[in-house]
Amino acid sequence: MQEFWQHLPEYFDPIAFSIGEFSVFWYSLMWLTAFAVCYGMLVYRMRNKEIAYDRELIQDVITNALFGALVGGRLGYVFFYDLSYYVTNPLSIISPYDFNLGEWVGIYGMSYHGGVIGVAIAIFLIAHKKNIRVLKLYDLIVPVVPFGYMFGRIGNFLNQELVGRITTSPVGMYFNEESVLRHPSQLYEAFFEGLVLFGIMWQLRNKEFSTGTLSALYLMLYSFFRFVIEFYRAPDEHLGLIVGNLTMGQLLSIGAIILSTGFLIYRRMHRDQKFS
Repeated sequence: MQEFWQHLPEYFDPIAFSIGEFSVFWYSLMWLTAFAVCYGMLVYRMRNKEIAYDRELIQDVITNALFGALVGGRLGYVFFYDLSYYVTNPLSIISPYDFNLGEWVGIYGMSYHGGVIGVAIAIFLIAHKKNIRVLKLYDLIVPVVPFGYMFGRIGNFLNQELVGRITTSPVGMYFNEESVLRHPSQLYEAFFEGLVLFGIMWQLRNKEFSTGTLSALYLMLYSFFRFVIEFYRAPDEHLGLIVGNLTMGQLLSIGAIILSTGFLIYRRMHRDQKFS
């Protein structure tokens, strides 16, 4: 059983299917699955009268959130993780075809924190258009986000990317035909940042909180889990450790924890103040 576990990644082909030279990876399909699941869960909440919005608004939210996550996630990776490369290779930001190599290489590199910023902007634009309080709309979405996020990390696992650090622990796995065991950090993230966080947020979804509190709690808890799991995840090769033993993901998580904690403190000190 242990041997099966350690060799588990070898049983999965990162490519779901190919059309000529163009390949569709499981990670891409997991992204679409994530947003489909989030849409279904929001519709469930609507039908159970947990939220006072119609299906049309939910569709607009999911569509715009998907676009915001893609654009924000990609630009976040460019700016946070490899700006120097993309300054000299700007076409690589959006092109899955490498003209130097003459082949399809896909678009590699997405940032969660960039995706959050992209989704936040996309939802802000919808709220402004529909004349809805934006923090209220954020609170509507965050209870379902972790469950969708889980599929994204499973996609990383199937792609054998964002692998963990080398370990001698029996929980380790062999990735990319290496001869060393690594932590399956993608599965750690899928479990804690996805399933566990979903369980917490889903239980809190109908509790009475000040507007924006649920969103801040989500950002704080996600960032906490991410900070801890980063100690088991291999740092990006081109970045390594940034400050001491901390990775870029941990530095961004610290920033998110400070931001969300500051909001919660401010919100508590100004309970009667209305937020947009």
